[in-house]
Amino acid sequence: MFGGSSRFSGSSESSAPNRRAEPVQRLLFGGVYGTVLASAMAAALAQDGGVSNPGYDALWVLLAALASAAAHGYAHAIAHRTADPTTVAASTARSVLTEWPLVAAVLPTVAALLGAHARWWGEEPAIEVVLLLNTATLFGWGLSAARVAGRSWAAACRVGGVDMLLGLFIVGANTLSK
Repeated sequence: MFGGSSRFSGSSESSAPNRRAEPVQRLLFGGVYGTVLASAMAAALAQDGGVSNPGYDALWVLLAALASAAAHGYAHAIAHRTADPTTVAASTARSVLTEWPLVAAVLPTVAALLGAHARWWGEEPAIEVVLLLNTATLFGWGLSAARVAGRSWAAACRVGGVDMLLGLFIVGANTLSK
C-alpha cells in the first residue's frame, strides 16, 4: 500500500512532494493517535470497577475520539491561520474533517463494546481482544510509516516492533493494575 520515498520525490517543484505526502502523513498520524487513544481508554474501562455498561462505554470512546479529532483539527487550523479572515471558517472546518483517521481508528474498539452491549460477549473479553488487536494495529501503523519514509522492510519491521511495544505497555499496565 505504501511505497518507499521515491513515491514522493520527483523533478517538479520542491513543495509538490510535501503536499502529496500530507494525506498519508495525516492518515498515519490519525491512525496511530486514535489507536493509542482507544487502547488507553479501553484499559481505563477495564479498571473503572463500576457496573459494566458497554453501550455507554462505546459512546464514551466514540465521543472522546470525536472531541480529540475536533480539538486537533482546530488547533492545526489556528496554527496555520492566515491574515485572510474570509476563509477562516472554511479552513477550520476542512482541517477538522481531515482528522477522520483518528475517529476511524477507534471504531474497532467501539464495535467490540457494542457487541458486548448486544450481549454477544462480555465487556472484559471484548476489552482484552481490542487491546491485543490495537497492539497488532500499532505494529502495522509503524511498519507503514517506516515504509512511507523509505525505510527497508527490516528497518520498517523494527519500527513496527517499537510501536507495538507501546501497545504492549498499555496492555501490561492494564494487567498489572488489576
